[in-house]
Amino acid sequence: MVLHYSRPSPYVRKVMIMLHEAHMLDQVELAAATGTPVDSGTMPVDHNPLGKIPALERADGCTLYDSRVICRYLASIASKGPAFYPEGARLWEVLTLEATADGILDAAILMRYETALRAPEGQFEPWIEGQWAKITRALDAIESRWMAHLAGPLCMGQIAVACACGYLDFRHEARGWRESRPALAAWYSAFRARPSMQQTAPE
Repeated sequence: MVLHYSRPSPYVRKVMIMLHEAHMLDQVELAAATGTPVDSGTMPVDHNPLGKIPALERADGCTLYDSRVICRYLASIASKGPAFYPEGARLWEVLTLEATADGILDAAILMRYETALRAPEGQFEPWIEGQWAKITRALDAIESRWMAHLAGPLCMGQIAVACACGYLDFRHEARGWRESRPALAAWYSAFRARPSMQQTAPE
């Protein structure tokens, strides 16, 4: 399999952490890609017409894209590691937590694009703050409703939340997401010590 990736991408990081935790790194060849919404650059547009990463080429099927699709596929073929997507009622909690974390990433990346790709005179501050409001609501929900789940067995929901927290540190550290969220901050401080997190930290 070939994974089109870029190290700073938090969606790629989700996949890479799963590969580490499932002991599947030797099954994937990495192909670096770069680009933006206004310049596809070297993004794998022949494999993902949306021009996004990660994208996973398979020898026996279509190229998979969107980190959630790729992670579900890898979980289905993994022979080692935890039950990233457990069966039964807990599955719906994992999927909802993963969707919440990915929503944080969606908003955080839109904030990044607004400031990195748009000239200062064209940036729309209320829109930026609207994205941050989504992030704060989601973080507050995790702090108040999801800490028991984060304390449970390793799953994709936990990996997704860790990637979201890591991206906020990477691109929006000045926003101080840890303020008023001591439980989540403490959980992340412990989780990011995992070797899979250390080895996939963005640069």
